[in-house]
Amino acid sequence: MRLTRQTNYAMRILMYCAANDGRLSRIPEIASAYTVSELFLFKILQPLVEAGLVETVRGRNGGVRLGRPAENISLFDVVRVTEENFAMAECFENDATECPLVDSCALNAALREALNAFFEVLMRHSIADLVAQKSSMRGLLGIEMPVEQRALAG
Repeated sequence: MRLTRQTNYAMRILMYCAANDGRLSRIPEIASAYTVSELFLFKILQPLVEAGLVETVRGRNGGVRLGRPAENISLFDVVRVTEENFAMAECFENDATECPLVDSCALNAALREALNAFFEVLMRHSIADLVAQKSSMRGLLGIEMPVEQRALAG
């Protein structure tokens, strides 16, 4: 199974927002950090907003931020929102009636078990886990440290 580019960048948007510590993130900044088009990120944003994973603030000083704490957003939450199809084989499809084994196939059962194991692992990891090293991530992504944190560090 291969996750789509959309899922990959959806996770990256959430990681960027988590590393930004609740401050509003602007799509041009995120696009620049990952060298991807703003239009592509805007398309990804809609399902994330609809699922409550991200919230948007409109206006001149607007942007995006996590819709709930990073530790409460599992990787499974993201995959479930961004992936359209989890069919690992034709027999997973709803209209799979051509195979005479469809209701009692050991292959189907094994693939289903593998898919469920994949989902279980994704449920154990959160966006917060991915940005555990926030300070190094901020530097890599070009996120400036908030003024109040700079004062404390200096």
